[in-house]
Amino acid sequence: GGGMEHAEAEIKGQELTLAFFQKIPQVRALVQTDLQAAYDGDPAATSMAEIIYAYPGLFAITVYRLAHELYALNVPMLPRIMTEYAHSITGIDIHPGATIGPYFFIDHGTGVVIGETTEIGRNVKIYQGVTLGALSFPKDEETGMLKKGHKRHPNVEDNVVIYAGATILGGDTCIGDDSIIGGSVWLTHSVPAGS
Repeated sequence: GGGMEHAEAEIKGQELTLAFFQKIPQVRALVQTDLQAAYDGDPAATSMAEIIYAYPGLFAITVYRLAHELYALNVPMLPRIMTEYAHSITGIDIHPGATIGPYFFIDHGTGVVIGETTEIGRNVKIYQGVTLGALSFPKDEETGMLKKGHKRHPNVEDNVVIYAGATILGGDTCIGDDSIIGGSVWLTHSVPAGS
């Protein structure tokens, strides 16, 4: 491209970098809550250091939290590259577009999938093999192409535990506060608080 386009891109890049760096303290504070959730939620955890260096869940969540800030800034491709890198190492697939509150713990983690429009509240714990996914993909009547940009994945409210192998699907599906979802459950409808 021309010199002006290059200069504009460089300025835009500097602005995005600065905006991202300004989010780092906020991300660090969130990750601190995730670290505490892992320590509080796993009787096998012997120290904070063990969780930081050895727990795949914390690694995947930390990469997600950084990628999410870039995603929110509309940085192309890089957020997905980051979360797919974490996915390849941990087996935990968190889309950078998902919204995840503080004090989040993924135990074991292998096979966890969290879709782009998932919204997770605070103090949520999930185990391996949990899918928070889409139920169906509406298509445009005229073109037959998949519609993009609408809510496809579930909401999980505060203080929820989802045990291993549970599959929770659909943008209209909501897991109410203080609920426990059993292992290997297949859910395509909402459950009220305290279920």
